[in-house]
Amino acid sequence: MISILKSFLYAIEGVIDGGRNERNFKIHIVFAILTVSFAFLLNFSLTKWFILLLTIGIMLALELMNSAVERTVDLITEDYHPLAKQAKDLAAGSVFIFSVIAVIIGILLFAGPLIEYIV
Repeated sequence: MISILKSFLYAIEGVIDGGRNERNFKIHIVFAILTVSFAFLLNFSLTKWFILLLTIGIMLALELMNSAVERTVDLITEDYHPLAKQAKDLAAGSVFIFSVIAVIIGILLFAGPLIEYIV
């Protein structure tokens, strides 16, 4: 039971470290807070909340994984190596792809309610 608790504590440390040290993670957190605030204002349905929170969770998790890949590569090699660059670029690419998808999901979730709210 104690080892499970330690695992959770290490995971929380990782999230806190990401919040303190990773610029892009901080940016994603700010946008997540803004997005959730607007969703409250627009009185999202349960289904929309599910989609929104899942999207935010995946985005934040991918950003932390990208940071983990970057730090691991930096730990292994200090010199430039094409494979190290490729590993970092691939991890960053996964974040970029999902960022585009997250924006599309956000537009789809918010477009209708925003139009109704304005009109």
